[in-house]
Amino acid sequence: MADTPSMRAAVLDSPRLAFRVASVARPQPQSGQVLVKIKASGVNPLDLKIRAGQAPHARHPLPAILGLDLAGTVEATAPGVVAFRVGDEVFGMTGGVGGIQGSLAGYAAVDAALLAHKPAGLTMREAASLPLIFITAWEGLVDRANVRAGQKVLVHGGAGGVGQVAVQIARAIGADVFATGSARSAAVIEELGAIPIDYDMMTVDDYVGRRTDGRGFDVIYDTVGGTTLDASFSAVRRFGHVVSALGWGTHALAPLSFRAASYSGVFTLLPLLTGEGRAHHGDILREAARLVDAGKLRPRLDPRRFGLSSVTEAHAAIEDRSAQGKIVIDIEE
Repeated sequence: MADTPSMRAAVLDSPRLAFRVASVARPQPQSGQVLVKIKASGVNPLDLKIRAGQAPHARHPLPAILGLDLAGTVEATAPGVVAFRVGDEVFGMTGGVGGIQGSLAGYAAVDAALLAHKPAGLTMREAASLPLIFITAWEGLVDRANVRAGQKVLVHGGAGGVGQVAVQIARAIGADVFATGSARSAAVIEELGAIPIDYDMMTVDDYVGRRTDGRGFDVIYDTVGGTTLDASFSAVRRFGHVVSALGWGTHALAPLSFRAASYSGVFTLLPLLTGEGRAHHGDILREAARLVDAGKLRPRLDPRRFGLSSVTEAHAAIEDRSAQGKIVIDIEE
């Protein structure tokens, strides 16, 4: 009998512990899946919450292999897969929650609907940095708010992962984009093509008055949550739309209601957790590739390099806020 193929993986045994590198069985693709040889794994703040057991909406039974985002090469395909061939370069948000193996490993058996072909203009590292943040930004701005050219769009947290991509999507569509951030993030926001708003120096009334002549923004994307979402309800224009990726608290809706404005929440993990809407995630990533090819989307990466043996250190770089762009893990096999 032939030996079962194995792979290296970063395994988490209990919440908050350091990862350990282990040799584990290599998965085999089932119907509708492809086997991806993983080249890079993107790290998101959500990965840290899952590791700490602080994300009840994204529970993952331990011990487990975490990692939401990946980029790699198709190693094999199972029956039912027609969109991909062996050797194709792909990227996607494919696991790391709900008991689905994540991307901190040499290989993953992935639902083909969750994948798209990697843009030729991106490295594997750059591609691995995009899926979660791009899907989250696109679902909010396009699927929920239907952003259009000429609208005034405000992105809260414009220098963050989702915020940076939201700014670029809105700009690509032709909106006039503004973004809140600290004084030190102003240069990044300007580089992305948005007008920075220093939340330490301006009140909601100040920037609504100065940037919209008091009318409010057509669309507001909140990537911060809490009191920032409350502020969004006061900064949106009549019949406008507020979207939040972190609308988990208790909020007073009166300011929104008196403007006859709308609110939408974004829960990016839903297709992974339920199986519903997975094909749409693949569609969204093809839009990401289109924007990359058109020169309208570019991820910002932290220059440091981390591997499977230093995933814990990579997480620490997000915790201590030293990351200057997206952290990506190189997967060595």
